Amino acid sequence: MDTKKLRQKVLDLAIHGKLVKQDPNDEPASILLDRIRAEKARLVKEGKIKKSDLIEKPISEDEIPFEVPERWEWCRLAAIINMLSGQDFPPSKYNDKGLGIPYITGASNIQDAKILVNRWTETPTVIAKQNDLLIVCKGSGVGKMAICNIELGHIARQIQALRNTYKLANLQYIRYVIEVNLRPIISNANGIIPGLPRDILLDLILPLPPLAEQRRIVSAVDELFEQIDIIERSEKELEEAANKTRDKLLNLAIQGHLVPQDPNEEPASVLLERIRAEKARLVKEGKLKKKDLEEKPISPDEIPFDIPEGWVWCRLGDLFNIVSARRVHQKDWRTSGIPFYRTREIGWLADKKDVKTELFIDVALYEEFKKSGYPSENDIMMTAVGTVGKTYIVKATDKFYYKDASVLCLENVGKVDPQYVCQVIQSPFFRAMIAEGAGGTTVDTITIIRANDYLFPLPPLSEQRRIVSKLEELLQEIDKLKA
Repeated sequence: MDTKKLRQKVLDLAIHGKLVKQDPNDEPASILLDRIRAEKARLVKEGKIKKSDLIEKPISEDEIPFEVPERWEWCRLAAIINMLSGQDFPPSKYNDKGLGIPYITGASNIQDAKILVNRWTETPTVIAKQNDLLIVCKGSGVGKMAICNIELGHIARQIQALRNTYKLANLQYIRYVIEVNLRPIISNANGIIPGLPRDILLDLILPLPPLAEQRRIVSAVDELFEQIDIIERSEKELEEAANKTRDKLLNLAIQGHLVPQDPNEEPASVLLERIRAEKARLVKEGKLKKKDLEEKPISPDEIPFDIPEGWVWCRLGDLFNIVSARRVHQKDWRTSGIPFYRTREIGWLADKKDVKTELFIDVALYEEFKKSGYPSENDIMMTAVGTVGKTYIVKATDKFYYKDASVLCLENVGKVDPQYVCQVIQSPFFRAMIAEGAGGTTVDTITIIRANDYLFPLPPLSEQRRIVSKLEELLQEIDKLKA
């Protein structure tokens, strides 16, 4: 369930007047607006707000996006609230020792619609008060909002505070309306640092129900959002349970506990000898290098768990010829030709998503690079930079090239079952090996040397296939339960 869209649907119904019933006994919003205007005039007379706050920018018919119920009115945000713009301080004027009042700087201080305090200042100038509506108007968290849940706080320039000065509107309702109205504005926020100018916010038009109906709408929205929260928590718990079950099954599979062994099957040691013989043949034909025959011994201390008789411990490089691509320079990128895949595209393939191919190389360059090797049927592509360890089994119909270093190709010279190999790579045991050595200077990486060294529990070939079949059956059941 797309709970984000569900929340949006609830808010859309709310501001269209379709979430709760209208009550003909409610005071119309037009009278509410007149009372706000009268209150503004009184505050101007007392010098508490500026005369300019009395000016209302008219709303043209072209601006009104939909019809609202009888007794509702369209107005601008500026007509019903006051706005305070924040001011930044240099580091010398704030502290992390709890001295003074909270200093609210931006998106990092607004988490889950609440104020998170981690800095203070003893020289506040623009002070937000409890129950003000705070909006992040600049930076990566633009559009985040929270009703102020602290008594006082200085706001930085990334924050605007909406104050319910006239006490004749429900700020939670206003927040919900702004959330709907800001969607298209935020998606079009321009500049190097996205921003919402003060004037854009003040000029927002909003459908204003009677005050009593505003409260009923807020109550209904909150109740529905609580139900959506339960759905989200349930989905998260189900996802966690499914992942734990999947991990348990993968661990059972690679330890030989998922399917029974058959003593009549050809042992994995014979399969490994065939792979060695095939590699030797390819070396003789000049398709592999002599160093590709070298095998690094496995000490008893390295072996993490026992495996059944007929299985063998080996290294990933003993099973595959692990290679990367030839360098494709940016000047060789094209808008058509042979698809050129990076970590992102291989990740999409691994997740069974459609690949949005953006980069290509010339057919002639592809044919030239093919002489040095290219992905073939049943080879395994593995992401090696950033999101590492995602795998994709090459199909007979695939035709692509890939980015050097970012993606590794496990050339399946010995024809082991590629699906079994992918399942081993996704197991907690193998993921832990990847995580232990994948830390790079800025992003996680898997090098060819590291990939060659990974330990691998190898069953007989026919047992590999039985494990794959059983795992697919059980993992499908998990997916059905989730659905």
